[in-house]
Amino acid sequence: MSTELRSIDGGNAPLPKISNFKIAIVAAEWNHKITDALLSGALEKLREEGYPDDCASVFRVPGTVELTFAASFLIKLNSYDAVIVLGCVIRGDTAHFDYVCQSVTEGITALNAKADIPVIFGVLTTDNEQQALDRAGGRLGNKGSEAVECAIKMRDFVDKSLGIPFALE
Repeated sequence: MSTELRSIDGGNAPLPKISNFKIAIVAAEWNHKITDALLSGALEKLREEGYPDDCASVFRVPGTVELTFAASFLIKLNSYDAVIVLGCVIRGDTAHFDYVCQSVTEGITALNAKADIPVIFGVLTTDNEQQALDRAGGRLGNKGSEAVECAIKMRDFVDKSLGIPFALE
């Protein structure tokens, strides 16, 4: 959904409060001007929601493709309630954009299908730098902040679902 049409907050409903919330945030170093802004937005959102600074562990990886490995590794540590991946891929003149976007999208989707904790996709895939800046604290908000909102809501979903009997295939 377009950021301009966004309605993630469900009409300004307060976010649930997760007790002893521990979150891992992995940010790509590539396009660091953008990913640093996404990370700042994520950390600020945690503060706004009343979480202590030490609830978030921040990790850096060289690029967006490496986000999948890092998230998979952090899931195996069994120390976090959610993992957020932050990256930025800006279209260039070659097919590299398509390969990177496909790789990270499929990788994070696969992790979400089999992991016991949510992995939140905070990767911008834009045609140009201005579109990325607009979504990293610019006129269209901050996708890092939105990723934190999503992580909190998904962890709340997991917590509420634990008491529901169901069969795993």
